[in-house]
Amino acid sequence: MATTVTAAFNEFLKDKVNLDRNKVSTARSSRNSLIDEIHKLPSKDSSFPDLYSDKDINFGSFERKTKKRPLDDIDMMICLNAKGATYYEYSDRIEITVNPDAKNLKALCNQSTDTLNSIKVVNKYVSGLSNVPMYKKAEINRRQEAAVLNLTSYDWNYDIVPCFFTSEDVLGKTYYLIPDGNGSWKKTDPRIDRSRTSKINQNNNGNILNVIRIMKYWNKRPTMPSMSSYLIENMILNHYEYKTDASQYVDVNLPEVFRYIRDNIFNTVQDPKGIQGNINTLSYDEMLKIHSRADLDYTRSCEARRLEDENKHKESINKWREVFGSEFPAYG
Repeated sequence: MATTVTAAFNEFLKDKVNLDRNKVSTARSSRNSLIDEIHKLPSKDSSFPDLYSDKDINFGSFERKTKKRPLDDIDMMICLNAKGATYYEYSDRIEITVNPDAKNLKALCNQSTDTLNSIKVVNKYVSGLSNVPMYKKAEINRRQEAAVLNLTSYDWNYDIVPCFFTSEDVLGKTYYLIPDGNGSWKKTDPRIDRSRTSKINQNNNGNILNVIRIMKYWNKRPTMPSMSSYLIENMILNHYEYKTDASQYVDVNLPEVFRYIRDNIFNTVQDPKGIQGNINTLSYDEMLKIHSRADLDYTRSCEARRLEDENKHKESINKWREVFGSEFPAYG
């Protein structure tokens, strides 16, 4: 219950959108403990490949602070020592060729080859974790590119992604190679996503993260097809990339964000890492429905802002409830 629009948004963000601070603290502590246990695996299992722990990296929306409630997964990349392996990039996959002397990696290759099988590598992580006493009762399995650890004591899963860190290419660039879910490998670089999000947020006085999280809430409402979390996050970042004037009041920002999504949902959205190409893989029908919803909520948000400017807080709050649903605080 709130009597001003600002109070209503503050309550909504605190109770329904943003992650609980205590949970975030617990999650980070638990994640660090898990990483420590993974680092011990080569010393406990002589067949486990050597690690390159200096290049481990946390990634995903939890790391970028763009994750909305609920906290359901935490992503981390645990780097392996390549031991002189090389990689070759095809149009649809990357293959890693293992040095024959690297026996622990050689054991994870496709049969009778030196080609490293990423599924076998993920499964090695799964089996390694299942032998750690503190995780023996946990549910541990493989999901495409990650080993997934589900501890019954927490609400969230850990997605643990094996990776290799490349040498510099001819352009001086380095990448992470991660499983592609089909036995081969693919490039990624979460450093770029993390740096870009941080820079755009800082250039706008720290006011972008709440906008991203509340728009992710809007995106998941059952009023239209949902975009991927990564797509809507990057569309919002694209909108603010050359701006420095985002308001500390989330509602002030929302009309132009709805308008941007409405006007750009049919367009190509390039992967900022320069790896995946167009990340807007929605069907035309999905785009059309998102366009219609964004247009409707653009109109509603403009009306809500007008009512607030006229000091009609009850009417404005009710209009925002049309945008965000019944979990948005009622007036009172």
